Amino acid sequence: MEKEFKRTLITTALPYANGPVHIGHLAGVYVPADIYARYLRMNGQDVVMVGGSDEHGVPITIKARKENVTPQDIVDRYHKIIKDSFEELGISFDVYSRTTSGEHAKTASEFFKHLYDKGEFVEQASMQLYDPEARQFLADRYVTGKCPHCGNERAYGDQCESCGTSLSPEELIEPKSAITGAKPELRETKHWYLPLDKWEPALRKWILDGHTEWKTNVYGQCKSWLDMGLKPRAVSRDLDWGIPVPVEGAEGKVLYVWFDAPIGYISNTKEILPDTWQTYWKDPETRIINFIGKDNIVFHCIVFPAMLMAYGDGYQLPENVPANEFLNLEGDKISTSRNWAVWLHEYLKDFPGKQDVLRYVLTANAPETKDNDFTWRDFQARNNSELVAILGNFFNRAVVLTHKYYDGMVPEAVKLEAVDTEVMAEIRVVKEQLSHNLDTFHFRDALKDMMNIARIGNKYLQDTEPWKVAKTDKERTASILNTALQICANLAVASEPFIPFAAAKMRSMLGLGCMTWANLGDAQLIKPGMKLSQPELLFEKIEDSAIEAQVARLEESRKQNELAQHQAAPQAPDVDFDTFMKADLRIGTVLECEKVPKADKLLRFLIDDGLGKRTIVSGIAKYYNPEELVGQQVCFIANLPERKLRGITSQGMILSAENPDGSLVLVGPKGPVVPGSQVR
Repeated sequence: MEKEFKRTLITTALPYANGPVHIGHLAGVYVPADIYARYLRMNGQDVVMVGGSDEHGVPITIKARKENVTPQDIVDRYHKIIKDSFEELGISFDVYSRTTSGEHAKTASEFFKHLYDKGEFVEQASMQLYDPEARQFLADRYVTGKCPHCGNERAYGDQCESCGTSLSPEELIEPKSAITGAKPELRETKHWYLPLDKWEPALRKWILDGHTEWKTNVYGQCKSWLDMGLKPRAVSRDLDWGIPVPVEGAEGKVLYVWFDAPIGYISNTKEILPDTWQTYWKDPETRIINFIGKDNIVFHCIVFPAMLMAYGDGYQLPENVPANEFLNLEGDKISTSRNWAVWLHEYLKDFPGKQDVLRYVLTANAPETKDNDFTWRDFQARNNSELVAILGNFFNRAVVLTHKYYDGMVPEAVKLEAVDTEVMAEIRVVKEQLSHNLDTFHFRDALKDMMNIARIGNKYLQDTEPWKVAKTDKERTASILNTALQICANLAVASEPFIPFAAAKMRSMLGLGCMTWANLGDAQLIKPGMKLSQPELLFEKIEDSAIEAQVARLEESRKQNELAQHQAAPQAPDVDFDTFMKADLRIGTVLECEKVPKADKLLRFLIDDGLGKRTIVSGIAKYYNPEELVGQQVCFIANLPERKLRGITSQGMILSAENPDGSLVLVGPKGPVVPGSQVR
């Protein structure tokens, strides 16, 4: 028998405030969480959805150091960007806070101190890398070196971003501190550890026996961790950014971010419900649902529950953790460091008023059981062929026809036929499927169910053809359009969790107020005689130019990434000084420049070399327009033997530098130089 709950607490993974949120975050966590929260609220349930920015940890200190600002500057900037963009997308948090808040610092410190006083931690000394110049221990990300797997010279101590391999600092070849460049030393340091092995039997019983209904990707990862055997995990770290460890002898140590961050769910709840927060965390009649990505499964299914078990005092464990897999972008893994992402705040600027399109596409492509891929072409196709051509088309036709034949007044259904009652019965069947899929976190299937209502409506209009019936039978036409409008009203209800902005537009045009889930399936949601608003398009086509601009932006990111990863070619063999001095390098001024006929790569230069004029043929036509080079100064080798190219005698060689992508850049002086000056 399914357990009944009085209320639901929904938590969402805390995004790092070292950058904006991207579509991977949205598809994995925030859009599904919002769909579920809106659905439960429409069912009249007591729901609280909490979220916030994770503002501690090494990634934030690295960002601050790169920009020469404080970590607080970084988190203040990105917390605002994240919070504002969530609001604009319609993610309906009851509270979106941050882990630098006073309430969080107090809650996290108290949580640690309670476990410390109970003797739940073990104290251990270990050897860690230390920067003798910076006089601090180094987090894994603050150690760089050569990757032992691919040879990348700029691998981090936790991962090589070139080949994607997870690493430990000890594996790096020639490791150095990312702070000072010094060679790190191994030194002893003391930390507190949560003995996860102590809680392994309880976790096995709770997960493997008690939650077989969890998604297979979540259950499977938990089982794998438990079968390998759990080990103690550090809860403190040597760092100067974070919540100080609140015990004597812990100077210079802060709470490890994985310990600190999930406590943010509790502190965020306290922030919005200071008097009743315990009801949502300690009452057995509260259902807690954690929405996360797959990289957080172990923390939310094993580590945080172990923390709650160790704390005791009635803390409830999550009832479900519907984690999603990863969303890729154009066939490649989303990477914030490589700028290979679609950032939410940029999307909202580039596609104003199209929040629902992104919500729809991310739900349709949700990586619920395996990694999935977002492409801009699919984004365009789903908007144009589904939202515009199916959902928007049906709704618009029904409203426009009502304005055409009944001046926008909802007609009375005075001549119903079997097809009318059957279509409403079909929608009630869809409601059952839709509700089941939402209840069981199958949001992709639920979205298909919602769209089926629009498809049912389109088919109904095609089958009944009110524009033809209107010529001979006004009463039958009235009944058809009344039924079509009832389908529209049902569509407004069903679409609310998924595309809330469009749902609000639909309700406004139909003259309806807020609806509940119980209304779905009702054949009399709109009363005869109601006046409809003027029709307006719910969605509009997205043109190729908008998509091409986004693809071009990604290609530029790819190009910049390739340049950043480029390693210079090995040095050529040594030449003696006398040999080098034989080359006569000079500066000349370009007097004329033109393309060589029937030669795509060649330009003919006429150069003032200080001794007169000389002609040089150079293969840089792909990278320069001849006209822009006239008047520029270039470096050339003057004493090469003459050579004929396409019938033109070339008297030297113009020097160019070659980029990693093969493009050529002319070499020349920064300021004016007298033609013929030798390069020394």
